[in-house]
Amino acid sequence: MAGIVVAALAGLVVLALAATAVLSVRIDGDSMEPTLHDGERVLPLPVASGEVGRFDVVLMRTPGRDVLLVKRVVALPGDQVRIAPGPQQGHQRVLVRRAGAGRWYEFTVPGAADAGLVTPCCAADGRRSAAPAARTVPKGKFFFLGDHADRSDDARTYGWADLDAVSGRVWMRTWPLSSAGAVDAGVRLRPSREL
Repeated sequence: MAGIVVAALAGLVVLALAATAVLSVRIDGDSMEPTLHDGERVLPLPVASGEVGRFDVVLMRTPGRDVLLVKRVVALPGDQVRIAPGPQQGHQRVLVRRAGAGRWYEFTVPGAADAGLVTPCCAADGRRSAAPAARTVPKGKFFFLGDHADRSDDARTYGWADLDAVSGRVWMRTWPLSSAGAVDAGVRLRPSREL
């Protein structure tokens, strides 16, 4: 009897590993560091467009192209977003105002490399702009960035993304086994002193 239980458990483990391998997505590049690293595999959970939350790490299709990306949702429909000069020369800050009203907050990812976020934003379509302005995210769209924004092709490249372009929320790192576990959002919004 014990042999049957062990064989059944081993079969379940093999089945779970095979399902994870088939359903997981490989991270290519360093645009999501320090949250996710090149070569890691993550497991997304399917979501409907109404289930996408601010600061979720999502699996999505790029606007206008059929390229699969893993990026962070920074601003939702009705939010205002701006990437503007910070207090240090050459440094840009990601600013978000929820529902387009009230106080501006600075968006940060703890441990993210700070190379200055050299591409300011936003133009009317959410892309980079030489004259950054605060823009309201249109209905049915969202603004997205990589956690290592200086090395990321994101909304500043592609423009606003459709909420329907999100196919999953990344919730678990599956490979390497030494770092397997939940993907922690870890992001922070702190009140901005300026604007």
